[in-house]
Amino acid sequence: MKKIISRCAAALLFCVASLTFAADNKKVDAVNKADFFTTNGAHLSVKGKNYYVVGTNMWYGGYLGSSGKVGDRARLVKELDNLKLLGINNIRVLAVSEKAEHNSAVHPATTNGFGDHNEELLAGLDFFMAEIAKRDISAVIYLNNFWQWSGGMTQYMSWIEGTPAQDPNVTKDWEGFMAKSASFYQSKKAQTEWRKTIKKIVTRVNTVTGKSYINDPSILSWQLANEPRAGNSKASAKEKEIYVKWINDTAKYIHSLDPNHMVSTGSEGLMGSNNDEKLYSDAHASPYINYMTYHMWIRNWGWFDKAKPAETWDAGLAKANEYLNVHIDIAKKVNKPLVLEEFGLDRDFGSYDIKATTHYRDKFYRIVFDTLYNRVKAGEAIAGYNFWAWNGSARTTRANYWWQTGDDFMGDPPQEEQGMYGIFDSDISTILIIKEYADKMHAIPK
Repeated sequence: MKKIISRCAAALLFCVASLTFAADNKKVDAVNKADFFTTNGAHLSVKGKNYYVVGTNMWYGGYLGSSGKVGDRARLVKELDNLKLLGINNIRVLAVSEKAEHNSAVHPATTNGFGDHNEELLAGLDFFMAEIAKRDISAVIYLNNFWQWSGGMTQYMSWIEGTPAQDPNVTKDWEGFMAKSASFYQSKKAQTEWRKTIKKIVTRVNTVTGKSYINDPSILSWQLANEPRAGNSKASAKEKEIYVKWINDTAKYIHSLDPNHMVSTGSEGLMGSNNDEKLYSDAHASPYINYMTYHMWIRNWGWFDKAKPAETWDAGLAKANEYLNVHIDIAKKVNKPLVLEEFGLDRDFGSYDIKATTHYRDKFYRIVFDTLYNRVKAGEAIAGYNFWAWNGSARTTRANYWWQTGDDFMGDPPQEEQGMYGIFDSDISTILIIKEYADKMHAIPK
């Protein structure tokens, strides 16, 4: 009898200890809903005050955070310190990449096949998140990619169909590539497998902090993908309908996993929506999409010719100003905040050399920042910006400027020449403009 009582007492003590431990853990991971980002009409908000995104893109943050051979935690800490000094309060970062065999994709990948994830790289994202939290920087974490440089949607379809993923840098068949990428939305197998990955990331517990991602207030939003499109330039009405439904259904699924964070699309805006305002508006009208996004690439879209900058500047800038402003007007109609989360321009005459001048880029940055700053200050629907992208201390020794496995990671992804759009830590004139407008944005009354 005494042994039975002793066992019961021991069991009781064990239960009490377990409950105490669980309660303590719960306290560690306890959250205050006011600490999470939300929306207030056409404004982003946190802790009851308006929040203005003053950000950059650093897709490779999780890579640098890895403790493996591809990581460089000392560099990551240095880059984040420098960005904080510049006034950056938000970084847009890639969550996962998919293993692709072509040269335009990053290697190694986070996902080597369905259900086969590189824990070392996932832990790198954990380290990145822990470090930005120390600096009061928020993150937009995107969960897929329409383009091939991180594997993305076409790699899902490659795994399913058993055929090599197309590299449009080689084939030059961008229309065919976009059609294949958009077929991802209609594939039940792709959506099932992708949702498994979404769940793995969204419900992950950070191995550095012990805090679940769901309860991490440093996350501004989960983002469906980088630049998702309904299809190619000839996307049908049915394809557009499928795309809008995919956005709604996936965003709803993420919210079902994580009630604390916002969800965004990653859309380029009208240029990624077949110049169809209804499609762009419909894609963001979902109650599960909390704010709107757009990107702007005046050289990629043929508005500005890097070989003839003086001759094409005025016309290109006019189109840029119209594009900047028309999206703010659309966001006002939809009554949701809007973020310009990608924009950039080459170094002068399209040079990739770090020593090349940035006269036109600097003019472009100043005009974009000034246009957005004035409309933010006026209380309109625009909630800020992320420039593309931060190269920081990265350097390339390649004579052709193309990235190869083992090279420094920089904001210019592997599908582009290294140094095309990214801002190096030696680009002093551009950095001074970034800092000037960051200070102005932070000074706007909340």
